[in-house]
Amino acid sequence: MSTPSEQDSPLSSFAQPSCAESGGHFDNDFATMANTRADATGEGRPPVVSRAFSLLVSTLVLGALIGICAGLLTLLLYAIEHLCLGFVEHPELPGPFLTPAWRRAASVFGGASVAAIAWWALRTKSKAVPSVKQAVAGRLMPIWQTVAHVLLQIFIVGTGLSVGREVAPRELGAMLAQRCARMLRLNPTDMRTIVAVTAGAGLAGVYNAPLAGAFFAVEILLVDVSGGTVILSFLCSTLAAWVATLVKGTHTFYVIGHVDAHFSWDLMVFAIPAGVILGVCGALFRKGSQWAERNKAAGNAILWMLPLAGAVTGIVAIRIPQVMGNGRATAQLAFSGTPTMSLIPLLLLSFAAKALITLFTIRAGASGGVLTPGIALGASMGCILGILWMQMTGTNSIGVYALLGACALLSASQNAPLMAMCLVMELTEAPMNLFVPVVFISMISLLASHATLSVVERRSVTVLG
Repeated sequence: MSTPSEQDSPLSSFAQPSCAESGGHFDNDFATMANTRADATGEGRPPVVSRAFSLLVSTLVLGALIGICAGLLTLLLYAIEHLCLGFVEHPELPGPFLTPAWRRAASVFGGASVAAIAWWALRTKSKAVPSVKQAVAGRLMPIWQTVAHVLLQIFIVGTGLSVGREVAPRELGAMLAQRCARMLRLNPTDMRTIVAVTAGAGLAGVYNAPLAGAFFAVEILLVDVSGGTVILSFLCSTLAAWVATLVKGTHTFYVIGHVDAHFSWDLMVFAIPAGVILGVCGALFRKGSQWAERNKAAGNAILWMLPLAGAVTGIVAIRIPQVMGNGRATAQLAFSGTPTMSLIPLLLLSFAAKALITLFTIRAGASGGVLTPGIALGASMGCILGILWMQMTGTNSIGVYALLGACALLSASQNAPLMAMCLVMELTEAPMNLFVPVVFISMISLLASHATLSVVERRSVTVLG
């Protein structure tokens, strides 16, 4: 029988996962996790220096270090895009639109095939790489396996596979934080805090989004809004974002053009029906992501499923090149599109293709994130609804409707509205006054998402008996 102290510790005994469980990682999944062994975390050992000083030193060192790593990962992505697709993404050219179709198909199929072999070897022949949430709970992330896992995610996004790249810096940050915490002999509670804070800083560094990184740690990983965790999260994410810009430079990730910072009344009215639609879409995308993750190809299956996903992506990309990559091209099409009825069929096609290809890629065994694919889906649907709304009463830029859609769907799909809203607002550098309609539509979408998930779960229980 375990002692009371062992039962209360957040880092008590943690069952090791199978290799099949260690693949892709999704945000706010509420998966049930055990804890790692206390002797692997430094539990019971006295801190080298005072607790407050150790936390401050860890935050500063890790914030700067993960900022450098996030910057280097971004430059690596650009180098892979240039080598494989002959372009480097930027606001004016967010996708491989000028790349020949044969090269797009060859790049994504070749990248998927190489990644399939590498992930097969990593998952079946070496120690499993836990998810970020498992790392926060205490499971130790192996060094070289984690680095290989991170680099593979950047590689597949650079070659054109449809997943987000934001999980890679978070995993790297969590691994570095665990090592730093063990060196300073932090107690289990402080180690959990530092790992979560640094993982959030990885998101902040790669996208220059300190608010989103801090809220990711507080809202999703820690579920703790105490003064200490909030201060550490904002400090680490801000430092990481700033240091990353020294490595990779800075620019607006999504360009929405000129918008009126003083939102009009029709945006608030638009938010009501649009929020419901986007909430339903977000809930379905969340369920689809969870299904794909649970049924991810394992063992030898990845050797044929992931190349198949690459082949399908390449075929689709012949006519819809914006389906490739992390979703930036699809989202930018919505943010800066011409608000005409003729754009709606293209947006609908982009929405469907991005959703299905992303889920298929995850199901086939790829690891990666769904934040930027979620932004792409939300921006596309928001733009569609905005064009229809503008036929009646809309007076604002089409980019504002895409912005509202991205915030709403991401809030619903991640069940994390603070992180979602801040991420989209920071990536677009939108006027702060737009937070009013953004908060309103995100609230409605979240309510619609919860209602949709409740109905889906009741129907599932009824069907399955």
